[in-house]
Amino acid sequence: MERAGLRRAQEERLPLYERTTRFRVYSSWLIPGLIQTRAYTTAVLRAIRERRGLVDDVEAAVASRMERQRVLHTGERRFAFLIEESVLRSGTGGSETMAEQLAHILAISSLANVSVGVVPMQPDRTRWPVESFWMFDMAEVNVELVSGFLTITQPGEIAMYAETFGELTEHALYGAAARELISSAADSLG
Repeated sequence: MERAGLRRAQEERLPLYERTTRFRVYSSWLIPGLIQTRAYTTAVLRAIRERRGLVDDVEAAVASRMERQRVLHTGERRFAFLIEESVLRSGTGGSETMAEQLAHILAISSLANVSVGVVPMQPDRTRWPVESFWMFDMAEVNVELVSGFLTITQPGEIAMYAETFGELTEHALYGAAARELISSAADSLG
């Protein structure tokens, strides 16, 4: 999917996003793409391009991802984002980029159709972190890997990810408690 560059990979995902009404996203590595700022997205996609030795179309790929974010504000879609606290504290792109990114998450979390949960770092979890994944309704799950991502469409496997998402939500903080963790991460940037 990335042989022709990152822009095409971003554009090819748009129809899936447009037809999905319920998004469930768990991220143990990065801020999810739908709630990334331009600067954060640029840093992430540059790192991917360099690691994989791809054509340099990062600016076009960033523009495509930013355009795709319009799904947050159109239609009757619901979004549930679960982010590991470590993602908030070990970002990419430098302190200024992370500060802007964390402020953006706070703003996005106020949207009526968006839920942002933060899974705090704590030693007594009964559900450990897993690979990052995106659930598109109950039709498809994408799992992010170092070399790319898997597309899962088998109902039994999708159900396993739905169960895992549910278990992780039990560990997450929401509302004022989540905003406090996000603000604390921003404060630690200096």
